[in-house]
Amino acid sequence: MAMESNYNEIHFDVMREIGTIGSGNAVTSLSSMLSHPIGITVPTVKTLEFSQVVDDMGGEEQMIVGLLLTLSGDVEGMIMFLLQKEFSYLMLNTLLGKNIENFEQIDDMGYSALKEISSIMAASYVNAISAMTGLTIKLSTPDITIDMLGAILSVPAIYYANISDKLIYIEGQFNSQGQTTPCHILMIPDEDSLNKIMIKLGIEI
Repeated sequence: MAMESNYNEIHFDVMREIGTIGSGNAVTSLSSMLSHPIGITVPTVKTLEFSQVVDDMGGEEQMIVGLLLTLSGDVEGMIMFLLQKEFSYLMLNTLLGKNIENFEQIDDMGYSALKEISSIMAASYVNAISAMTGLTIKLSTPDITIDMLGAILSVPAIYYANISDKLIYIEGQFNSQGQTTPCHILMIPDEDSLNKIMIKLGIEI
């Protein structure tokens, strides 16, 4: 059953608030990890279809880093981070002290660092939900791939086709050392999990 069939703008407002709080937490965590301040613009939080995400990010053929984590426990679903090259290079060069300029230069240490960054950011969003609801949520180890955007999004689109045709799409502009880079997060809790979240927040379904 599609997410939008049972949820109205009030429910989506709650999801946007979770996304905003999670983004703030992520910036704090990344600043601590990288040992210098990182800023973020007020994130844009939308509810989109998978095809709209491709259009919003500039087309299915652009190369991108995709990191997928599954949610389990009281809330099930997934979080996917779509890191454009500028964000990936900035994070890796700051953390590892390198001068990475293309995806081919990312080695095993770089892949491990990107996984760690995504785990920290995912925990920021999950902790925001847990703090607001009291629900227990577990995160998997992230899976990482570098591929065209269309290919990366085809995996969750197929897997979640019977769960929802909508997802929570969060876009933020991160600022660090004079550079501004975009970061995109997709959140797809299943319908039962969304019901739990809304009930815990006292919102009528």
